[in-house]
Amino acid sequence: MSTTLWIIIAGAIATYLTRIGGHLVISRFENIHPRVEAGLNAVPAAVLTTLVAPAALGAGPAEWAALIVAGLVSLRGGLMAMFLAGAAVLVLARQFVG
Repeated sequence: MSTTLWIIIAGAIATYLTRIGGHLVISRFENIHPRVEAGLNAVPAAVLTTLVAPAALGAGPAEWAALIVAGLVSLRGGLMAMFLAGAAVLVLARQFVG
């Protein structure tokens, strides 16, 4: 087998063990402290922030326009509407603005 395939397999195993490990540790407790639960509930927002923040800091005018439009649409629309609006603005802005 090639090295790339072994790296993919190792990454998949590490990801699986990380996910199942957290579940196994939490499932051993009868009740979870409210602070721990609040911390766990904050994880998705923290991960999303770590993905969006670097891209936003290095973004050009097209990306900023898409972020602003997606943010405004998210206030009223759903997730799919936000994604489609942001993607449409990004494509159009890159086409015409550069």
